[in-house]
Amino acid sequence: MVKPDPEQKQPSLPDLTPEHQTNGADGVEAGSLAVGSENATTAESKSTAAVLSDSRRHTRRSFAVAAVAAAAGYGLYHWLDHLPADEMQPSGYRKAFKTNAAISKATFNDRALAPTYSISEAENLRVNGVYGLKNMLAPASYRLQLVGSTASATHPRYSRDVTAWDYVYLDEKAMEDQGHDTKTPPPSARTSEKMSPPSMLEVERQKESRSGRMPRGKEEAGQSASTLAQGTPGLLLTMQDILSFPRHELVTQFKCIEGWSQIVHWAGIRMVDLLDAYPPALIDGKEPKYVYMETPDGDYYTGYDLEVCRHPQTLLVTEMMGQPLTQYHGAPLRLHMPTKYGYKQIKRIGLISYTNSRPDDYWTKLGYDWYAGL
Repeated sequence: MVKPDPEQKQPSLPDLTPEHQTNGADGVEAGSLAVGSENATTAESKSTAAVLSDSRRHTRRSFAVAAVAAAAGYGLYHWLDHLPADEMQPSGYRKAFKTNAAISKATFNDRALAPTYSISEAENLRVNGVYGLKNMLAPASYRLQLVGSTASATHPRYSRDVTAWDYVYLDEKAMEDQGHDTKTPPPSARTSEKMSPPSMLEVERQKESRSGRMPRGKEEAGQSASTLAQGTPGLLLTMQDILSFPRHELVTQFKCIEGWSQIVHWAGIRMVDLLDAYPPALIDGKEPKYVYMETPDGDYYTGYDLEVCRHPQTLLVTEMMGQPLTQYHGAPLRLHMPTKYGYKQIKRIGLISYTNSRPDDYWTKLGYDWYAGL
C-alpha cells in the first residue's frame, strides 16, 4: 500500500460559504432563492393589505347604508304609527286592511267554498268570549228582529217598533263549562261585566224610559253606532218561524284570529233561505250593500257584505255537535260563516238589519279588520 507523502500538497476545496452554496438539484443559487422568497413575501403582504383596505372600505359603506336604511325604516314606521286613528288603527294600516279585503273579494268573489270534513273529525267547540251572553235568556222571550225587508204591515209578525220588545233574562247561573275561555274569568260570567257609574245608569234609564232598561253596549267597544233607533218597524220572528225553513248540516273548520282552529258539526238553516223569504227592500232602486247583526242587549255587534250572507255555507245555527246550542255558544241562534274568522260569527243573534251604510263592528272598533276573510 502506498502511503501518502505528507509533504505533498492536497488539492484545496472550494469555500462553501452561504453565498456559494447550491441546492444540489438544479444549480439555483441559495442566495437567489432567498431574494425570491423575500420578494414573494413582500408582494403577499402588499396584496393582503390591499384586501384589508378594500374590505374596510366596503364595511364602512355597508354600515352607512344599513344605518340610512334603518333610519328610513324607523321614520316610515313612526310616520305610519302617528297617522290619524281610524277605529283604533293608524289610517295607513286601516287602508292596508281595506286593500287586502278588496283583493280577497276580487279573487274569490265571496263565493269560494270552505273545505268540509267527516263528522268523525268534529269536536265540541271551545268557548272563547261571552259578550252579550252573560245573562241567561228565557227561551220563550226570544224574538229575532228583522229590519229592512220587503215585509209589509200586513205580515203577522210585523211590529211598528221592534226595539220595544222586552227580552226576559233569568237570574240562574249557567252550569255549562266555559272551557278555555279567556275573556271572562270563571266561575261567574258576571265578574267581567263593566258597569257604568250609578249617575250614568240613571241617565240611561231615563233615556230608555219605555221599559226602564239598562244601558246597551256595556262591553269594551261601547254602544254600536248602528243600533236601531226607537220606533224602528220590522218583524219579530219566533224560533218556530226560523225552524220552519229546511234544516242543513255542515262540518267545517272554525278558525280563530288567535291562531287556533277546530272542526265542528253544525246544524241550522241557510241564511240565503231567510234572505229569499224576507228579501231586502230596495234603496234607490238597488239592494242594500250590507247586513248588520247584534245581540239582544246590544253588547256585541257585527257587520257583513250582503253577498257573503248569501254564501251557501253561511248558516243560522240552532244545533252544534248534534245538540241544541247552549248559553255560552249562543243559544238559541248564532251565525256560522266558515269563510270568516270567528270574531265575525256572532252568537245569540237578536237583530238582523239590511242597510246601505257599512255597519259598526265590535272588534273593528278595537283595531281588527272589518272584512275578516280567510
